[in-house]
Amino acid sequence: MFNVAVVNVKDVMKYLISIIITLIVVMFLAKYFSNKNSKMQEAQNMSEMQSLGVIMQNPMLLCLDETLPGIREINKELNNNEDLIEEESLLEKLLKVEIGMFYFKNEDTTNIAEVPTTEENKQTSEQIENVNNIQTGLNTEVVTQNPLSDAYTTTYNSVKIKNETGYELTQEMLGAEVSINKENIVIFHTHTCESYTTSEQYPYQPTGNYRTTDNNYSVVRVGNELTNYLTQYGYNVIHNTNYHDYPTYTGSYNRSLKTVEGILSGTNSDIIIDLHRDAISSNSGYAPTVRIGDDYAAQLMFVIGTNGGGLWHPNWNSNLQFAVKVQEKANEMYPGLFKPVILRNSRYNQHLGKAACIIEVGATGNTLEQCLTSMKYLSKVLNEI
Repeated sequence: MFNVAVVNVKDVMKYLISIIITLIVVMFLAKYFSNKNSKMQEAQNMSEMQSLGVIMQNPMLLCLDETLPGIREINKELNNNEDLIEEESLLEKLLKVEIGMFYFKNEDTTNIAEVPTTEENKQTSEQIENVNNIQTGLNTEVVTQNPLSDAYTTTYNSVKIKNETGYELTQEMLGAEVSINKENIVIFHTHTCESYTTSEQYPYQPTGNYRTTDNNYSVVRVGNELTNYLTQYGYNVIHNTNYHDYPTYTGSYNRSLKTVEGILSGTNSDIIIDLHRDAISSNSGYAPTVRIGDDYAAQLMFVIGTNGGGLWHPNWNSNLQFAVKVQEKANEMYPGLFKPVILRNSRYNQHLGKAACIIEVGATGNTLEQCLTSMKYLSKVLNEI
């Protein structure tokens, strides 16, 4: 015997239609809120990506940014401001992050007002040699203990260049004449607190790892020496001694950018020198040194930026030409004073002038007196140019 159920077709259709309408409403609401969240997330991500820039194209660094506190801010610094000068592996970059975060670990930064002002730090240089007595034609020899190899990819006459960009450097590009306004020379320090190995003549109490806030012993003292020599030659030099890496290292290039823009708002200058000490390497005792006659001087190194990282930089070619001209003259007068030029994708604020550059003076193993001696010979070369 069979049971037969009678189904009302109209009731079934009403039931199906109500289900379909309900599903459509649910799907519409889900899509609406999903799109809204997606747009908000996209806007947030776009803001972060614009700040992080090129360096965040590395997926490993992206993961690190999300998982390790402090890495994101340091990576912003690296992209926008290109603090690192040495070519480094990822591990070395992470070590630099740690170093940068603890550069001033022994310094009490709760009362910034106690830090000496720029005016208080402007000391009178010791009696420097009269520029008329600076000799040329002296015997020179690189005497660096445990030297690092001077790798390079391109040469122009006597100048060696380590090209780390995708640009092809032609002889015509490197040899072009550069028209430079030398009326004013600007010298400043993005990493103002960089210092050297303490010595009997220049002892000091470090504020951090080869760093000090005492401008009598930092790279600022080297800038004072260069200023005093160039002034003897008759140049008008604006030497800015503001701290840009204290009390925090992160953001140094942003701060120095504002400083130089302020100077240029009232002073025309093509020659803009960011004077540094070479970055800390795995060998803190590394001291690139050249003997010139009876003097021992720290070796120098140009670091020139480009627009290879995507930042606007119309002056990089003229900056490179300027560095090549200076180094070519230096190789003629004092062979070994300069190490090979480094050409980088980073900009280093060098878009501000036609002859803007970083000059690294020595490294952590050099003494301050060796770096001051370098300024005597650098000023002689610059005057010849």
